[in-house]
Amino acid sequence: MTLPTSSADRPLDVLVVGAGQAGLALGAHLTSRDADFVLVDAGPEIGAAWRSRWDSLRLFSPARYDSLPGLPFPAPADSHPGKDDVADYLAAYAAHFALPVRLDTPVTRLHREADGTFTATTPTGTLRARQVVVATGPFQTPHVPALAARLDPDVPQLHSAEYRNPAQLPGAGRVLVVGAANSGLQIAAELVATQPVTVAVGTRPTELPQRIAGRDLFDWLDAVGFFTVPAHTRIARRLRARGDLVIGTRSRALRRRGVDLRPRLTDLTGSTAVFADGSTVDVDAVVWATGYRPDHSWLHVPGVLDDAGAIRHTAGVTDVPGLYVLGQPWQTCRGSALLGFVGADAAALADRMAAAAGRPWTGSRPPVATR
Repeated sequence: MTLPTSSADRPLDVLVVGAGQAGLALGAHLTSRDADFVLVDAGPEIGAAWRSRWDSLRLFSPARYDSLPGLPFPAPADSHPGKDDVADYLAAYAAHFALPVRLDTPVTRLHREADGTFTATTPTGTLRARQVVVATGPFQTPHVPALAARLDPDVPQLHSAEYRNPAQLPGAGRVLVVGAANSGLQIAAELVATQPVTVAVGTRPTELPQRIAGRDLFDWLDAVGFFTVPAHTRIARRLRARGDLVIGTRSRALRRRGVDLRPRLTDLTGSTAVFADGSTVDVDAVVWATGYRPDHSWLHVPGVLDDAGAIRHTAGVTDVPGLYVLGQPWQTCRGSALLGFVGADAAALADRMAAAAGRPWTGSRPPVATR
């Protein structure tokens, strides 16, 4: 496939930064509208971010909730795909729609020209576009607290982004897992089968079982409209304040299996962890399940970032004409960043972008269904 190119005389209609689930979903809609566009991604292959997660990771959502626009997820409807299944699906999706993806192409700088177009700098050259969509997702830079520097250098430590399986850690030593959201509790559940585990619990999110009354939790949540709660509503503000749901892994069950649950980690001294209640424990390894932070340092567009470094937007539309974002948590609703629900935001954004284009795209292909 010959990829579209841009030049000083002929910029692309759209440059999509990020070829994960959000970027690919948008790409399918842009293809159906005959837009001249390219997706660029820093990874060496489509789905690389999924392949790099821990080996035993499985989706909470059944396969029937995991499809991008126009291509069903190839798995039994009630099954829960693994992380490599998702990566394979994303690669197949890009091939199915013949999406123009450039891999190994991180954008190191994006700026807006005087004429309103954008120039993206990459290691292999520059690309110009009339519109740009930031689809790099919420998982960008692993966050490790500063107190990690106080840990004895002989004690191995790694972020959950680096964790693959228990073989990476001392086989008989106590592992401290910092963080009790989904990744922290899942990793603790895996590790406790082979060694002692302590979990430091900062905030305690709501925990729900994978199945309730014989039905998958996602069926219940979908039935009550949980995933489509609009981001601007009062109930959405309450849900956001409570944090993410922890699904399938319960603290009580972990405690019964021998996991030592402690309050917030407040200090590390050598190999000794200190907790908010004053208790201590000696540890032989640490896994930081402490989340991610946004990294938009490459966005050299004045006024687009807030004080925390996040992109300011309303339903994916920034205050900078031609600059958009897709795949952010709560972009328009609870499901905005989820594999099987991002397609609705992608369709709405593609419509908005087509309307905003100075010369409307003339799609000759049938529109892509949102789910």
